[in-house]
Amino acid sequence: MEWLNYHHLLYFYTVAKEGGLAPAAAKLSLSQPAISAQIRSLEGSLGEKVFVREGRRLALTDVGRTVYRYAEEIFALGRDLVDSVRGRPTGRPVELVVGVADVVPKAVAYRLLEPVFAMPEKIHLVCREDRPERLLAELALHQLDLVISDAPVSPWAKLRAFNHPLGASDTAVFGAPSLARKFARGFPRSLEGAPFLMPAAHTALRRSLDDWFEARGIRPEIVGEFEDSALLKSFGLAGKGLFAAPVAVSAEVSRQYRVQALGKLAGLREEFFAISVQKRLQNPALLELTRVARRKLF
Repeated sequence: MEWLNYHHLLYFYTVAKEGGLAPAAAKLSLSQPAISAQIRSLEGSLGEKVFVREGRRLALTDVGRTVYRYAEEIFALGRDLVDSVRGRPTGRPVELVVGVADVVPKAVAYRLLEPVFAMPEKIHLVCREDRPERLLAELALHQLDLVISDAPVSPWAKLRAFNHPLGASDTAVFGAPSLARKFARGFPRSLEGAPFLMPAAHTALRRSLDDWFEARGIRPEIVGEFEDSALLKSFGLAGKGLFAAPVAVSAEVSRQYRVQALGKLAGLREEFFAISVQKRLQNPALLELTRVARRKLF
């Protein structure tokens, strides 16, 4: 692998920016011959000339202009890195890479993530959706800043990660207007034999629903199982079955999918967690996300 000597690049950049060897030498507190030697070393490593002498001044070659543009980006990024580590505002957006478990309702994910755009810092949000175990694998490799899930990381998991509870919401049953009218009377006993759209078997909500129905001796007819919460609700919109969703986002669910709430499943609460490799969150965007979740959403 070919390595670039950034000291050589800095001396070249300073000469080009200051307009000559003499002002660059004054700025760097170095002699002009020392700077000239460093620039020759840079040209040797690149195999190209970066300056050409025009009379008494140095002018950039075509290659030199290309190198200068890259140098500007490199040193600007370096300044941003130092500012970011020291908690100072930077000129570029803060990238926030969040994994959202596919079982988390999209309305919940949106309500959790939307407040970061109101922060004073510019945020570049990257969202990845997948099964929780795959997202946690990416988190372990530091490819994600955070994972939003409906279940905490197990203490037996082979992953050093920390659970940050965001809050919990009561759970309600929703359905297209025709189904809502049919099964609302006598709720929740009316759910006996009712067509029901269930989340996938591996999800925390599915386990909670199975336990809730079993404890009350209610047996709905499971007509579909889904890993993707949005797809499940799309089938609910089409009137294919009833489904469960958090009360915290009932208004959004009812409006987006044109469904009606039949009632709450007493005692059944959905929990949501932010999972990180940090015991204490330090990223301002992540802190804002958890603050809004705990104080407003839930």
